[in-house]
Amino acid sequence: MAEAVGPFKGLHNKEYQGHKKKVHSVAWNCTGTKLASGSVDQTARVWHVESHGHGKAKDIELKGHSDSVDQLCWDPKHADLIATASGDKTVRLWDARSGKCTQQVELSGENINITFKPDGTHIAVGNRDDELTILDVRKFKPIHKRKFSYEVNEIAWDTTGEIFFLTTGNGTVEVLSYPSLKALHTLVAHTAGCYCIAIDPLGRYFAVGSADALVSLWDMSEMLCVRTFTKLEWPVRTVSFNHTGEYIASASEDLFIDISNVQTGRTVHQIPCRAAMNSVEWNPKCNLLAYAGDDKNKYQADEGVFRVIGFDSA
Repeated sequence: MAEAVGPFKGLHNKEYQGHKKKVHSVAWNCTGTKLASGSVDQTARVWHVESHGHGKAKDIELKGHSDSVDQLCWDPKHADLIATASGDKTVRLWDARSGKCTQQVELSGENINITFKPDGTHIAVGNRDDELTILDVRKFKPIHKRKFSYEVNEIAWDTTGEIFFLTTGNGTVEVLSYPSLKALHTLVAHTAGCYCIAIDPLGRYFAVGSADALVSLWDMSEMLCVRTFTKLEWPVRTVSFNHTGEYIASASEDLFIDISNVQTGRTVHQIPCRAAMNSVEWNPKCNLLAYAGDDKNKYQADEGVFRVIGFDSA
């Protein structure tokens, strides 16, 4: 276990329970005051999280999906609007204050990925059939659809909204211009499928997690790999940069979450966990990390919990 340094000396850990089955996705709103969780139990929940994760959290249940809520994301410009993608083929927009669904659209396949454009105007959705749909948020209607001939995993915009990324089962990252979706680059990133991608909040880098158990760090302006993180031994399922872009968290089926320094590549802390992790996400304002995985309780049933760990500032 790496020795805790800097902000990783004082830790406080809090568990949130509410879902009946395992949690697939956790995401913070733009102000860092609310955390959403999406679950196999067909619901999402919104939790009001105090700074440092202390205190009892009130939660609101978002009910309406008829299949697993595989991924969710918040409107980057509105602290109370959240979008969910489900295996029931629908994408829904919710008001996190009331828990009510305000918009809904049915797409052609089982949705597994969803992300907002940084200016909040568009939503990109990926499904199990490797089809990408772009939604206009105001009208909540598809404005573009594209089917790919290869496995598409996670999707992301850069911080400007002018570049769009797809991680693929071929071990490549496809870089497209936006809104034309014309191909700019095919980055040969890994020797196995690329599963996940995270964008540095300062716009300097993006990180890619792969089935080869590596996380690669790429320079956004040069589109070149500058280093790899090698601590995990299983396929990397989830990566996230902290709010300063100084640290990156990554997780897999290894029984720990690795936190490394982006500039040096060195591990600064490891968080032990009891199961494979599905989602890690740093708070956009402070060093709070939310994480959720395949936890089992003592009866070997899915527990439906996630955790938030806080780190005192250095």
